[in-house]
Amino acid sequence: MNAPRTYLFVPGNRPERFGKALLSGADAVVLDLEDAVSADAKSAARHAIAGWLPTVAERQRVVLRINDAASAHFADDLRLCAEVGIGQLMLPKTETPQQLAAVRAVVPAVLVLALVETARGIANAQTLAACAGVTRLVFGTLDFALDLELDISEQFDALSHGAGCLGIASRLAGLPTPVAGVTPQIDDTARLAADLAWERRHGFGAKLCIHPRQIEPVHAALAPSAEAVAWAHRVLAAEAASPGAARLDGRMIDRPVVLQAERTLQRAGVHSLGRMGA
Repeated sequence: MNAPRTYLFVPGNRPERFGKALLSGADAVVLDLEDAVSADAKSAARHAIAGWLPTVAERQRVVLRINDAASAHFADDLRLCAEVGIGQLMLPKTETPQQLAAVRAVVPAVLVLALVETARGIANAQTLAACAGVTRLVFGTLDFALDLELDISEQFDALSHGAGCLGIASRLAGLPTPVAGVTPQIDDTARLAADLAWERRHGFGAKLCIHPRQIEPVHAALAPSAEAVAWAHRVLAAEAASPGAARLDGRMIDRPVVLQAERTLQRAGVHSLGRMGA
């Protein structure tokens, strides 16, 4: 099964939206106990989630974003995770292996999406990616910008180093590509497209979404174009006809080109011919 491309946030205190979120087309739904829920509503949100989650057939698509390890709500959130047997959670402000160990001490089998939002988290990205239970890294761009006192309202240059660190750390740990942060401009399709283009150039293969209308454009942007799929088929056909010595459009088809073609077809959900000699 391919890794999710879209993670749709739903406030944990809005149970009437939980089921709708699962029907939205998002690959994964994130029930949020952190930023979307005020302090005085967190207990009610945990209660709503505890009542709803056991009734869900597609529990594997549900992620619970808990409060960070320094929060007064952290222990209560972990108890909820243990009680409902949540399979995946997102840990905000992930900075140290000790924070991840604290999660797994209470919920041993849980898979963790490590939300990296600070300079310390970026500096420790490779260590975090290698920790037991971590299944993916997520870039919290807005909080990261706040931590570094950056202005990213119109450009992303200041985020490039952090983005690159997460991409490299993910690769070294054998994790799926990292998850890009939110685009707050819900009705600005041009901004969403620009964000996605930048994120793809930095190796991200998924995105956090805050509204259902963002899902389809994200899926479309992450899918290979028809031209790319056609090129991939031609590459693999040429390789199959002349293994190790193929040429296409005047260019030698070496191993990296074949691998790129196979990856393109995988992203498109198309069955490839398979790598020769594999």
